[in-house]
Amino acid sequence: MKKALFIIITLVCLQQNFSQTPITATIPFQGYDEPQAYLGEGEYQIFLDNTNGVLDKPIIVIDGFDPNDGRDINGIYNTLNYDNTNIADQLRSEGFDFVFLNFPTYTRPSDGVEVNGGADFIQRNAMVLVELISEINSQKVGNEELMFIAPSMGGLVSRYALRYMEQNSIPHESSLYISWDAPHKGMNIPIEFQYLMNYIAEVNGGNADLQAVLASTFGSPASKQMMIDHFSAHLAGGSTFEQDNAILLPIGATNFRDAFQLELDAMGFPQQTRNVCLANGSSTGTMTGTPGMEILNHTFDVPDQPNLTIDIVLHFTPLANQNIEVTSAITYIEVFGTLVPLATFTANSQSFSFTDGLDSAAGGKVDLQSLLGAAQDNPILLELINNLQQSEFCFMPTISALAIDNENDWYASVDIPTTHNSPFVAWHIPTVNETHLVMSTTGANFVMTEIRNQIASINNASFGTMFKLSNNPVSTEINVITNTNYNKLNVSIVSVTGQNLVSKQFTNVTNKINLPINLSNGIYFLKIAMDNKSYVKKIVVNK
Repeated sequence: MKKALFIIITLVCLQQNFSQTPITATIPFQGYDEPQAYLGEGEYQIFLDNTNGVLDKPIIVIDGFDPNDGRDINGIYNTLNYDNTNIADQLRSEGFDFVFLNFPTYTRPSDGVEVNGGADFIQRNAMVLVELISEINSQKVGNEELMFIAPSMGGLVSRYALRYMEQNSIPHESSLYISWDAPHKGMNIPIEFQYLMNYIAEVNGGNADLQAVLASTFGSPASKQMMIDHFSAHLAGGSTFEQDNAILLPIGATNFRDAFQLELDAMGFPQQTRNVCLANGSSTGTMTGTPGMEILNHTFDVPDQPNLTIDIVLHFTPLANQNIEVTSAITYIEVFGTLVPLATFTANSQSFSFTDGLDSAAGGKVDLQSLLGAAQDNPILLELINNLQQSEFCFMPTISALAIDNENDWYASVDIPTTHNSPFVAWHIPTVNETHLVMSTTGANFVMTEIRNQIASINNASFGTMFKLSNNPVSTEINVITNTNYNKLNVSIVSVTGQNLVSKQFTNVTNKINLPINLSNGIYFLKIAMDNKSYVKKIVVNK
C-alpha cells in the first residue's frame, strides 16, 4: 500500500508544472521619449517534461507583439499548435521542458504609470528576458544549454537579449535560436488603414475610445520601432490627421524606427548560438493581392447622424515609382434630398523606384479583422471589415523575416546564399504566403528537427574512444564504426521514457555494425554493452 501511494505521489509530481511567476529586470532601459530609465516586468511559466519531471532541457518561448495582453501564457503555448497537435506537447513527451515568457500590462511602481508590456520598448522587454535566462540557468539541472523559439517581435526581443549578454560578458548558456517570422528589417501595417483609423479617431474633436486603442497599437513604442511606414511621420505640421503632401514615400516613426534599426544592425546576431529561421512568407515572390488594387469602396451611415453618410475608398500601396490616392473619406450631408460634401480627407502613397508597395509583397500575411482587435467596437470600422474586397495583406515581408540585407525589392524571390545574404545557417521558407505565426506541419518538423539535432549533437562524436556513428540523425539504419574487433556486442535502443525498444547481439564484429530500425521520429538512446562496460549515445530518428 505504501509503495502504491509513493508511485501515485511520484507520478503527480512528475506531471505537475509551475504556476505563473512574475519577473522583473535588474537592468533598466530608457525609451527614446522617456525622462529616465525604467525596469521592465514580465511573467513566466515552466511546463516540465512528461518523462522525468526535471528542468534539465529548457526551451524558452517568448511572446510576440501583443498590445493590451490579448494573448496570455496559454495563448502563447497554443501558437505552437499544428495539425491537431502541439510542438510543446510532443517535445515534452521526449524529455524537453518549456518556459513561456509573457509581457503583461502592469502598473509601474516608481510612478504609477500603466505599461502596455506586450507593446513596450523591445529593449526593455529584452532586459526582462536577460533576467529570465539567468534565472532558468540557475534552476536547471545538468549542463544542457537553453534553446529559444522566438515568434514575431519575440524574435527581436530574444536576439537583442542574447547578443546583449554576449557583449556584456553575461553567460547565457544557450545553443539554439529559432527566429519565427520576426521583423529583422521591419514589419508592415498598410498605411491606408493607419490614415483612416487615425482620421476617424481625431476628426471633429476626436473619439477618446478609439484614440486609446490606437495609442496602444499603432502608437505604441514597439510599433514605432518595427513599422516600416508609420502615419505619424507623414502628418502635416500642426495637424493630428492631415497628410503632408511632400512626405509620401514610406518612412518610419520619427526618432523611433531608424534609431532602433541602426542599433539592432550594429549589434548583429548572437555569436554563441546556432541561428535558424522559420518564415511564413513565400520564397518565390508570391503576392497577396496586387499593388494599387482597390480593397474597399463603400458608403457608411454615420452612427446617430441619420442625415450623414461617409464614402470610404481604400487602395493598396502602388506599383514602383507610382503615386496614388490610397485613402479617401468624404462625408456628405443630405439637404432636401441632395447629398452635399461636408468634409473630405484624402491621403496618397508613393512607392520607391526599386520596389512595388509593401501591402501586397511576399510575406507572412495578416487579415484586417485580427489587426483591428478591440477597435472593432467602433461601428464604422466593424462595417469596414465586413465590406473589404481584400482583407489579407503582407505583414511580415519574407526579406525581413530572413534578415536579408542586400535586397531592397520586397517582391524578389529568395536565393540564399547564391544571391542573397542571410545571417541564418538554416531556414524553412514556404513557396506560398502563409498566415503570420500559423505553424504548418513542415514548419513544425523543421523546428523540432533543429531542437532534436541540437540536443543530440549531429557531430560524429565518439562513444568515448571506442565507437562513433557514421550519421546522426538516422532514418532506417544505424551505422556504428569501430577500429577494434569484438567477439560479442549487445546493442539496444531505449526510449526517453526508459522503454527497451530494440535489442540485438552482434558476434565477430569487425569495423562496423549495421542495425536496421523502424522507429518514429524523435530522440532515443543507443546502448552498446560488452563485458561489464556499456556506452550510450543519444540519437535522433528523422525519416
